[in-house]
Amino acid sequence: MLIIRPEEPDDAEAVARVHVHGWQDGYADIMPAEVLARLNVAAWAQRRRDLGTADPEHPFTTLLAERDGAVVGFTTFGPYRNNQDRADLDHTLGEVLAMYVEKAHWGDGTAGRLLAAAKQRLAGRGWTAYRLWVLRDNRRARRFYERSGLSPDGDRTTYPVPLAGGAPPLGLVELRYAGPLDG
Repeated sequence: MLIIRPEEPDDAEAVARVHVHGWQDGYADIMPAEVLARLNVAAWAQRRRDLGTADPEHPFTTLLAERDGAVVGFTTFGPYRNNQDRADLDHTLGEVLAMYVEKAHWGDGTAGRLLAAAKQRLAGRGWTAYRLWVLRDNRRARRFYERSGLSPDGDRTTYPVPLAGGAPPLGLVELRYAGPLDG
């Protein structure tokens, strides 16, 4: 049975593990292998703790998908970040900042349940629309979001992926998707 629940402070490592696996599996044909190989669950977990993402006063909320006591997915959402800046928030729109599901659970409804829960919470804050950013080359995620009622709104940006050895960052194109929230 799948349970959707809020993140708690002790979940940082489990969420980081899903996040790292999500990058490694979801971006395998998009990002260089060396970038994905150096991702570190412990470092990402510490970053979550430092950001206080489980704090109820945090502007963003993370919901977890848990099956048989194991975290298998998560989504993070809140007010829209102007220019993807967490310090410049637009409180008139919602945003899904992250959505990752373990590869073993792709296509089993986990992501759909997480997105539905996020949309419900965003609508509960009074917002009628939301946005998210997705890598242009992440065709699987783009299909999922399009089936979920989102569509590209024409805005795009470049996500800089740091490379080793002092090489300039790799710029990956991100597309902004937008859609309505059912109140």
